[in-house]
Order: sequence, then structure tokens, then C-alpha cells
Amino acid sequence: MPVIHADGCPLNVAVEGRADAPVLMLCNSLGTDLHMWDLQMAWFTHDFRLVRYDRRGHGKSGVPKGPYTIERLGRDALAIMDGLGLDEVNWCGLSMGGMVGQWLGANAPDRIGRLIMSNTACYYADKKPWNDRIRFLRANGLKGIIGPNMERWFSAGFRERAPQTIARMTEMLLATPLEGYIACVEAVRDMDHRDILGKIKAPTLIIAGRYDPATTIEDAEFIHSRIPGSTLTVIDAAHISNVEQPEIYAGEVLEFLSQT
Repeated sequence: MPVIHADGCPLNVAVEGRADAPVLMLCNSLGTDLHMWDLQMAWFTHDFRLVRYDRRGHGKSGVPKGPYTIERLGRDALAIMDGLGLDEVNWCGLSMGGMVGQWLGANAPDRIGRLIMSNTACYYADKKPWNDRIRFLRANGLKGIIGPNMERWFSAGFRERAPQTIARMTEMLLATPLEGYIACVEAVRDMDHRDILGKIKAPTLIIAGRYDPATTIEDAEFIHSRIPGSTLTVIDAAHISNVEQPEIYAGEVLEFLSQT
């Protein structure tokens, strides 16, 4: 796994798949690391060279002092592309990964071939829940949000039938550095991409989770309405849809990427 520096921050990167294949770059949700995509690897590496990474403040990447911004995280992604010598990638991001994808699609259009954004939003009018979460985290740490987070991330039925997966995702959340998590919460809180969505020219797929309470179908429909020619699909999952419905998620992504 290479380490690529972005303005002094070391970013942990994994590159897998055939060297001659087109590149698909994956970007995770808040509170997860690059292993969030493990269940898609067998499908994705069949046709693509995969680049996945831990965003700053997460996993094995550095934890510079916050707050962060979505622009900062987008520039981290560009630094990874530059460090790997990649002129263009296909982008697939979930939640925060979709927010970074919005910034890239609007501000670095020549670097994005096809764009997949799942379980994501472009703006939060009400900042209070984010500020409340930050205060709670500073007082209680990440252990205090495990229950509510798993309820947002996964539907009740999935939590009941997949306890091992819930345990793995809980462990991933708890391994996230607290200050990195909070710095990324601040980036989400302060994001406003409403006016840049119309600049996205890449072919775009938006995936929403039917049971997602964090980034709703209405959030996805708004993004869809602002990106000309975009496609919206809904799958039966809550927020971390690629984990709850791994095969269906992979199928939607691969079908979209195969279009000419």
C-alpha cells in the first residue's frame, strides 16, 4: 500500500487489479476506512484497477488539526491521482465520498470519467444536529454514538441477520481517530454544493437507499434534479448500502460503468 502525501498529510492508499484496466477510485463514508469496500473487491477488480484510500483523519492516514473542508478532501483525492500518475479516474463515493465526488465533478471535470455518488447529500440547512454531535463526541467519544450510528447505517432487518457485519463495522468506527472524525463532521456541516451541481458534466449515477435516514431519497432527488443527464436508482438498504446490499450495489455500479 503506497503512502501519498497531500500538503504534508500522509494518505494510506491501496491499488489493486490489472495495471492495464481502467481505473475506479473509491471513497468511503464518515467513520469508515478503505475496507468498507471489501465486499465489492471481487466484482470490481474483474474489470477495473481499483484505487481506494483512507481519507485524512481516518484509518491509517494522518490526522492533521481540523476543521477540514470538502474542498480539502477533494484536493487530497487529486493528490492521490497525481501521485499515482492518473490523468482520469472513474469515481465511486458513498456518503462523504459522494460529497467529495460532487466537488471533483464540478471543479476537476477533466479528471473524472464517470461519477457514481451513493447515499449522499449536497447541503444541510440545519447545523444544530452536527454541532450537537460534536459536543457529544467531545464529552463521550465515539463509543457513545455506536448504537445510533448502526441504526442509521443499516436497516433493522439487516442488523438482526448480520451481527458479524455489524461487529466489523462497529470496530471500524471505533478505530477512527476522534479528532479526525470531528474534523470531517465539520466539513459535512459546512458543505454547500447546491450551486456547483450544474457544473458536473461527467455521466453520473446517483444511488439512494430506500431506508436511509441520513441521506434520504429526497436528498438524492435534489442532486439528480441539478445534474443534467444524471441517473437515479434506489436500492433496498439504509445508509451504508454497499455493505447491506453488496451484490446489488456492485451490479448497479458495473452496469453504469459499462455503458458507452
